[in-house]
Amino acid sequence: MEEIMVKDVITIERTTLIRTALELLEKHRIRHIPVIDENRYVVGIVADRDIRDASPSIFQPGDDKKELEQPVSTIMTFPVITIMSYDLMADAAVVLYENDISALPVVSSDDKLVGILTETNVLHTLVKMTGANQPSSQIDVVVPNLSGQLAELSLIFKEKGTNVISVLLFPHNEIDKQVLSFRVQTMDPRRLIAAIEEKGYTVQWPRMPEPGS
Repeated sequence: MEEIMVKDVITIERTTLIRTALELLEKHRIRHIPVIDENRYVVGIVADRDIRDASPSIFQPGDDKKELEQPVSTIMTFPVITIMSYDLMADAAVVLYENDISALPVVSSDDKLVGILTETNVLHTLVKMTGANQPSSQIDVVVPNLSGQLAELSLIFKEKGTNVISVLLFPHNEIDKQVLSFRVQTMDPRRLIAAIEEKGYTVQWPRMPEPGS
């Protein structure tokens, strides 16, 4: 987590005015600000959505912006879901997904704020981990739900001298099968697909055109 979280975190206190929080969000182009106390314990979090909900409507007559002069304690979310600095990214992604949130304050073993992880951080890291940002091709192979399938397919790539950047496992609609998704370091996967199919496997993606079509 320490490798991908934002460590230089912009923070505010309970007494910070909503107007000030809005200015910080706009200045630093961020969407979430943790609220901390004097000991750096996380006591709340403010999102740009919270401020939008608290801001006067553009259709409201007059220029009365007294809502923005309230402290953030009136709009912040608490208690706050946090993660530990030593947690795995996959676990953090599950927390984001299951709670339908887009940011997680990261705390140390003594519960003090040390960073923040956003869905953008997770997405960027996932792209790098899968190699989707590199010149490459994706090959999805349907395999029986038996041990040794990854080793057999990896041998094909080795024989063809092709580097495998990443491998993901997905369920198949048939319970006795699964899908191995390979990202390989080639822009033309046709010879690899042919070699895989010669071994009796079904390539789910990419679908090669039938001869004569």
